[in-house]
Amino acid sequence: MTASPFHLDRARRKVVSAAIQETCAIRGWWLSAAHIRSTHVHVVIATEDKPERVLIDIKSHASRALVKSGLETSDRPKWSEHGSTRWLWEEDEVHRAIDYVLNGQGDDMEVHRGPEPWK
Repeated sequence: MTASPFHLDRARRKVVSAAIQETCAIRGWWLSAAHIRSTHVHVVIATEDKPERVLIDIKSHASRALVKSGLETSDRPKWSEHGSTRWLWEEDEVHRAIDYVLNGQGDDMEVHRGPEPWK
């Protein structure tokens, strides 16, 4: 990052969570889990789109939502240049990822528990 660390307080986490859910609904993606922390975000999304495309769309939509909410300005960098993305090919990999996102992050901050994509 080129600016000071961006901190997601409770209000910002709620805006980002709603933006992620909206992005998934618009794109037809299946949001299985999301955990918006104070310094980063974890999501598990079922889609045929490339993970990098998902990351770009989520960051972009969340940034616009934060600006629209009045909590941020458009000129403030909010996210790192990239992020960790990976395909999950097996059902057990998806289970482990969902468990990690929902239960492996410490105390709950802003959590979204969606239905599992295979049910």
